[in-house]
Amino acid sequence: MYKHTMVGIVTLCAAALIGPTVGTSSAAPATVPVTAHRQLQDPVLVDCLWHPEVRPTDFMLACGDGNSRLTSLRWTSWNANSATATGINVVNDCKPYCAVGKFHSFPVTVRLDSAQTWKRHPQVRQYGEITLTYPGARPDKFQHTVTYPLWN
Repeated sequence: MYKHTMVGIVTLCAAALIGPTVGTSSAAPATVPVTAHRQLQDPVLVDCLWHPEVRPTDFMLACGDGNSRLTSLRWTSWNANSATATGINVVNDCKPYCAVGKFHSFPVTVRLDSAQTWKRHPQVRQYGEITLTYPGARPDKFQHTVTYPLWN
């Protein structure tokens, strides 16, 4: 981690030193500001570490204890309104308690909805809701379809 930090610092310093020497041309084409460009992109899914993700193959649902996660996600759509995938929900049964519980896998369809401005990065939109639909077996006490708000 120290190596990555030092590389970042050296790169930043080099850019600061070189930046003023690079001139601009009046003939240079106009560019769209980064913030305007990001607003036109599809929403992201924000993970437990506040990283924006697009079409992740894995996603942690239970950030605090890791007792529920999505794996093997295969996205069939991802657009400004919603995203849909199939995958596996791996859930700890917490019997008799979570530390000694067993993990079980359940096929699931995932849908992301309610795109909204991401409070941490207002130029980015994020999905605000996730719905899991279990076509067959499902975790104890779960409904066939469950919907959760996503953090923002």
